[in-house]
Amino acid sequence: MSKNIKTPTNQKILTNVAVVRMKKTGKRFEIACYKNKVVNWRNKTEKDIDEVLQTHTVFSNVSKGQLAKKDELIAAFGIEDQFEICKIILDKGDLQVSDKERQAASDQSLKEVSQLIASMVVNPETKRPVPPSVIDKALQEMHFSLKPNRSSKQQALDAIPKLRETIKIERAKMKIRVAIPTKEAKAVHSKLKALFSEVEQDDWQDGSLEMVGLIEPGSFRALDDLVRNETKGHGRLEILSLKDVVEGELQIS
Repeated sequence: MSKNIKTPTNQKILTNVAVVRMKKTGKRFEIACYKNKVVNWRNKTEKDIDEVLQTHTVFSNVSKGQLAKKDELIAAFGIEDQFEICKIILDKGDLQVSDKERQAASDQSLKEVSQLIASMVVNPETKRPVPPSVIDKALQEMHFSLKPNRSSKQQALDAIPKLRETIKIERAKMKIRVAIPTKEAKAVHSKLKALFSEVEQDDWQDGSLEMVGLIEPGSFRALDDLVRNETKGHGRLEILSLKDVVEGELQIS
């Protein structure tokens, strides 16, 4: 860690810093963190707080190296333990980022969402995958806005209906095999069939049932519940493939 300590002793200058700020009782409190580590801590991919905090010190102004006053810390937080206060600010404070850093983070998040969507959809006419670059371009052209409080997967699911308005996509279907014992097979057959969008195999053997086919991803939970509840755990549900697609990428000019 690069650190220069200046006089007077209430100043401590740090470099290459990500600042997290919190305002309480009309005062500003800041902590100095390593770049890119705050988000990792908040999404729990980083668990070592010493990999996040540059110092267990609370500042009134990190860039000027001005330390927070003890009486102001007690008035705002009710404690004087600076490490504990650092943890509060780290969890609940506002991460200060430059416009350039914010744009870079937004671009990276959009790419992650595009890649997730590409793993979930196909072209409905060719049944082939849609390249992430095509999805990324479409999201940018429609000015899709990312929400920081939602995961990449949630935002990908939010974006798919909107993307359908501009490019040809549909949710890729799941290929499923279901095996039902003799005792319950006849009772659940019609309910099972209703959840399949396409049945490829509907076999009866000694009274037991085996079905193979395609379902919409949104139907999986209902199918899983049906098999478990109706067969008291004796039925079997198997995912054969997450995407039923033709190999190769769809070329879009």
